Amino acid sequence: MYKKWKLYDPVPELQAFARKIGRDTTVAALLWHRGIRTREEAQLFLHPEQLPFCDPFQMRDMDKAVARIMRALEQGEHITVYGDYDVDGMTATSLLTRTLRKVGARVDFYIPDRMTEGYGLNRKALEAIAEHSDLLITVDCGIASVADVAAVQGAGHLDIIITDHHLPGSALPPACAVLNPHRADCPYPDKDLAGVGVAFKLCQALDAKRRGAEWDGQSVFLDDLELVALGTVADIVPLRGENRRIVKQGMARMETTSLPGIAALVEVAGLKDKKITAGHLGFLLAPRLNAAGRIESARTGVALLTAEDRQTNTERREIEHKICETAEEELSGLDMAAEKAIVVAGKGWNPGVIGIAASRLVDKFYKPTIVLSIQEDGVCRGSCRSIEGFNMYEALSACKEHLLQFGGHAMAAGLSLREEELPAFRKAFAAYAGAHLSEEDYEPKVSVEFEMMPEELTLDLVEELSLLEPYGMGNPKPYFGCRNVRGREAMAIGRDQTHLRFKLGTDEAPVTSLMWNRADLAPSVNRESLDIVYAPAINEWNGRRSLQCMVEDMSPAESERVFPDKELLRDVYRFLYGLQKMQGSIPFETAALAARFCQSFHHISLYTMGAALRIFQELGILRENLDENHYYLPPVQGKQGKMELEASPTYRRRKVI
Repeated sequence: MYKKWKLYDPVPELQAFARKIGRDTTVAALLWHRGIRTREEAQLFLHPEQLPFCDPFQMRDMDKAVARIMRALEQGEHITVYGDYDVDGMTATSLLTRTLRKVGARVDFYIPDRMTEGYGLNRKALEAIAEHSDLLITVDCGIASVADVAAVQGAGHLDIIITDHHLPGSALPPACAVLNPHRADCPYPDKDLAGVGVAFKLCQALDAKRRGAEWDGQSVFLDDLELVALGTVADIVPLRGENRRIVKQGMARMETTSLPGIAALVEVAGLKDKKITAGHLGFLLAPRLNAAGRIESARTGVALLTAEDRQTNTERREIEHKICETAEEELSGLDMAAEKAIVVAGKGWNPGVIGIAASRLVDKFYKPTIVLSIQEDGVCRGSCRSIEGFNMYEALSACKEHLLQFGGHAMAAGLSLREEELPAFRKAFAAYAGAHLSEEDYEPKVSVEFEMMPEELTLDLVEELSLLEPYGMGNPKPYFGCRNVRGREAMAIGRDQTHLRFKLGTDEAPVTSLMWNRADLAPSVNRESLDIVYAPAINEWNGRRSLQCMVEDMSPAESERVFPDKELLRDVYRFLYGLQKMQGSIPFETAALAARFCQSFHHISLYTMGAALRIFQELGILRENLDENHYYLPPVQGKQGKMELEASPTYRRRKVI
């Protein structure tokens, strides 16, 4: 699915702004695109370690929470930290448990089982904890558990402190204290903290109270900042404000960390003695920590900070692939262009990987997506992933009459409902999406900071761009674009030959370009004019530094976007028929098919071949064999040799245009 470029408007004040902040115009423009307008803002953004931390006692109920914990410490009470089973929850649980142990608390932790208990607090677990514990502190959960908190704390056997960052409902749990910057009555200025970030502010407040220190925003509690950084990046919260300082300093500490679990993750990920980036945290470290917690009992999550299980990570990928494959089979009979949203469900699907599966389906179809696992008790538990412009939490709120429970954010959420409510919920969710999204919203987009040819890059420019790290939500990695370019020397690389390497630039100034997991595009790169979106980078090898482009998106240039007419469709069908007759099947790789067509007939682009294949599939004259990974042409039915093109939604829509 090709992405539409979102280009920023020109900045008339750019030259003056660059002079004011003392930076190159390229960096100045990137800062301007991120809403930065003053020299002070630019300085703190580029050097977040200078940003003072906000006083944690500005958070509503922080004084109550600290007072209750101090009483527990003084009286030797037992404390239980109750966390979530994702990386944010595991790091928050580890942080608060370690901090309380350092100050002499009697403390242990509890994380619910993903398979049998699901997300958040549950009455049975709370009642069991109340039998041996005096105080329970939640991290990254609890804000929606109004009834359970009221029942258990009301019995007088267990005090509860809630720390969470998910959006509250209309009522708050009646706990001893509720720490959540999203509370309507909370004056805390930084609303974007992850669950581990809220736990971190509690640790800062507890430390300040015990030391009796005046708050200055700099000489503050910074223990285990590696854990806070990892959980913050993994939970995809905006990397602005305090989050930016947390991640910047936490990443620096990871390179020499004394935490055994973090050190093990860094080493296994191949990052030892390397500069660690937010990308490493999100795509290398967090998935490894998450893997066993997704497949095995989630209660081992905190213990995984001192161990890493590669076998479990492989098993997780296999289960995820199977769910995606089954979901796509279920969707294959639908006109996906007409569908407003995706809701798929399967019996016994592992709840630990359905969130990843939902993300994969969003990547493929670019629609709000919910993947549900139907459990033996008839309850469906699901994960939701959204697209730009669609608030998932608000959508679930609008459909809450069909739900047992839900919670989350604008882009990601979780929910549960009874199986018998599934048809009504699917209908209501699709109707909400149809009412709140336009046709343009369903077009995937990529933000492009500038149009810049790769040969214009310099090492100095790329080094200065690194000051904008860490990248993430709220501070996206800057991408540049180049149109109508020709690649050369494209080839598959990597252990499994799945990645793509090719050359851009001129013969005098060639720039190596890499694109992960798209080796299938090599034939097109060597043959077609392309529009490319890339992030500039520096490659260091054997002491030599060179420029390279990390390709984010690649699409045919305008001149290559030829929609197939009837004559061309006949040619493509004859080509596919001959291919099947000769070798018994038709490969899945669209780029390879386009290249072979060019050898036998005439020039055709990847875009044109892809459109032809989609039309044939919609007509039912080309089908997929997912078990053996190939296409096939079934025996012709009805009128021999005649394609009823009007039966293809893709062909009809293009004809109208």
